[in-house]
Amino acid sequence: MFEKLVAIEPLNLIPSAEKELESFAKNLTMHNDRPSSVDEIVKRIGNADAVLLSYTTTLGREAMEQCPNIKYIGMCCSLYTPESANVDIHYANSRGIIVTGVRDYGDEGVVEYVISELVSCLHGFGNNPDGTPREPWSHIPREITGIKAGIVGLGKSGGMIADALHFFGAEISYFSRSIKPEAEEKGYRFLPLKELLSENEVIITCLNKNTVLIHDTEFEHLGNRKILFNTGLSPAWDTKPFIKWLAGDNRVYCDTAIALGGEEFLAYPNVVCMNTSTGRTSQAFVRLSEKVLANITNYFKKQ
Repeated sequence: MFEKLVAIEPLNLIPSAEKELESFAKNLTMHNDRPSSVDEIVKRIGNADAVLLSYTTTLGREAMEQCPNIKYIGMCCSLYTPESANVDIHYANSRGIIVTGVRDYGDEGVVEYVISELVSCLHGFGNNPDGTPREPWSHIPREITGIKAGIVGLGKSGGMIADALHFFGAEISYFSRSIKPEAEEKGYRFLPLKELLSENEVIITCLNKNTVLIHDTEFEHLGNRKILFNTGLSPAWDTKPFIKWLAGDNRVYCDTAIALGGEEFLAYPNVVCMNTSTGRTSQAFVRLSEKVLANITNYFKKQ
């Protein structure tokens, strides 16, 4: 049992899970707002030996150095690589601090978002950001059937999106760090990134946070009259060539302004952004809660 467990910001756990956290610590403190500074983070952690946080606050070396009692950090959000995490995992591990995170809890909502927005784009459902009726992408309504879609990053969510599009009849190709035999068996083609961008009408980036693969040259290969989705937590592109590409006859979809690259892009007429995370569903909160509690349970089993 922890001596003191502190949630330094809202965790998005279901009420029963927050209640169950009491069984893991002699003293539990839950904060309902985000800390505004490193000093505030340090103040909230104090002499706690366990810390929980979500994805909206960064817990770096500067704060951890001032909190010598920390033994466990539970990330109540996605953890894929130390480099993409909002916790300085390398420093934490150097101090013997165990850091855990979760994966694959909000992917279903993201898949539904991509399908919903692509169907709306192709058919002309709904309105443009300025309130005018949306015209079908090709001036006449189209189905997903036969559309060429390229997935950049064929991890769990990228694979689920590929499968959903394939179900509706799309031709799927993908780029990832390695060829995926299971994807090849489904008929999905591996392509080098530049070829993928050139050959496909729809591009969907499904990359880890802070992973940027689309630079000037890649935008040149992407070309004009394309539909670009980003489902990651940060932009998959460099800002300057992205602005230049937006000046063409293209359309981009992101669920949040953070994934888009900033609120300034919300004013672009060919940007569609609802500015809310599509992975934050009631089912996702249940899956997140179960995995956070399982991580803490497994931590104590190994002690």
